[in-house]
Amino acid sequence: MKKASLLTLFLIVFIDLVGFGILLPNQQYYGETFGITNLFALTLIGPAYSLFQFLAAPILGRWSDRVGRRPVLLLSQIGTLIGFLLLFASHFVVAISAPVAIFLLYFSRVLDGISGGNISIASAYIADITTPENRAKGMGVIGAAFGLGFVLGPFIGGVVGKHLGLHYVPLTAAFFSAAALLSTFL
Repeated sequence: MKKASLLTLFLIVFIDLVGFGILLPNQQYYGETFGITNLFALTLIGPAYSLFQFLAAPILGRWSDRVGRRPVLLLSQIGTLIGFLLLFASHFVVAISAPVAIFLLYFSRVLDGISGGNISIASAYIADITTPENRAKGMGVIGAAFGLGFVLGPFIGGVVGKHLGLHYVPLTAAFFSAAALLSTFL
C-alpha cells in the first residue's frame, strides 16, 4: 500500500462527507437568507446531495472500471469543487434574483451529490492497491475518513457560519476540495 495513495483517498472521502455535513447546521439560515419559507423545500437541501450520490455511484463506478480510477476521481472532484463554488456564488446572486439563487443552491447540492459518488470509486481503488492481507486496513482508512467527515462537517459548517458568515461555509468546503483535488492530481 502506498501511504500517499491512502492519504489521498482518505482526503477524497473526508472532503465528500465534510461537504455533505457542512450545510446541515446552516439549513435554517439558508432558508432565511434565500427566502425559502416552505420547510419541506428547505429540508430537501440535504437529501438532494444523498439522492444524486446514490444514483451516480454505480455509473461512476462502471465508468472507472473502463477508463481508470484516477481520471474519474479527478473529474468527480472537479464537480465537487464547482458545486461548492456555485453555492458560494449563490450568496451574491440572491440580492439580484432569489429564484436564481435558490436554483443555484439546489443545483450545487445536486452536482456535489453526483460528484460524491466517488466514495465508491475510492473504495474500489483501495481494493485495487491492497493485498488481501491489508485490505481491511485500507477499508478502515475509508471508514475513518467517512466517520471523521460526517462528524467534523457539521462542526466546521457551524463554526464557520457563525464566526465568518454563511457565505464562507461553501468557500471553506471549496478550499478543502481544492486541496484533495491537488493531492489526487499530484
